Amino acid sequence: MTSQHSESTGTAARPRGSSVLLRFALYAVSAVIVLTLLWTKVSPWLSYPVAWISHVALEQGAPMWVRAVHRQPGSIEVDSAVEVVVPNSGGRRAEITLDADPGRYAFGLPIFCGLLFAAWAVARQPGRLWRLALGYVLLLPVQAISLVMYLLMQLAGAAQFDLRVLRVDQWQLEAIIYGYQVGVLVLPTLAPVLVWLLLDRAFFSDVIVHGWKQSMAVK
Repeated sequence: MTSQHSESTGTAARPRGSSVLLRFALYAVSAVIVLTLLWTKVSPWLSYPVAWISHVALEQGAPMWVRAVHRQPGSIEVDSAVEVVVPNSGGRRAEITLDADPGRYAFGLPIFCGLLFAAWAVARQPGRLWRLALGYVLLLPVQAISLVMYLLMQLAGAAQFDLRVLRVDQWQLEAIIYGYQVGVLVLPTLAPVLVWLLLDRAFFSDVIVHGWKQSMAVK
């Protein structure tokens, strides 16, 4: 009798733990896909603060390189003070101009919103709106780092990574390359997950971790 009771308990516990994880994963993936499609329409305006922060960071952090920064929804353009020889121009030199779409480096917002929605869909816990607003604000400086590092890497590449043209030391050029790898290749997807874990840690601990432990306990 004891064995049968234990088996029936285990059989009942398994769907609960596995079901929570599966539902959360399905909701999250579906929401991220839908919100990413929506993001392509609204990103010029929602990513505008990223361009503004990047504008300030470039002018304050690299004044020897930046002459002017022009921004509008969906675009940021940097007029640099770095001159390079124009190919096939007989030695004529020109200053490098950079441009980028801030929304390309702020796509972590749909990921964050998708995770936030999935948590609500699974547990129906309140407090989604303030988490959404706070998460948006917390992601802005991270997204600005990604955009700035992309622009600096483009500048270095256009100058053929020439230390004399860029007027920097070797360690500074290596810092730009490393910052680009982290800021453009890692942060855009890692940051929204970390911000969600920070703001929704109670849900993660009580629902996700508990569900995972339940599913593992009966294996």
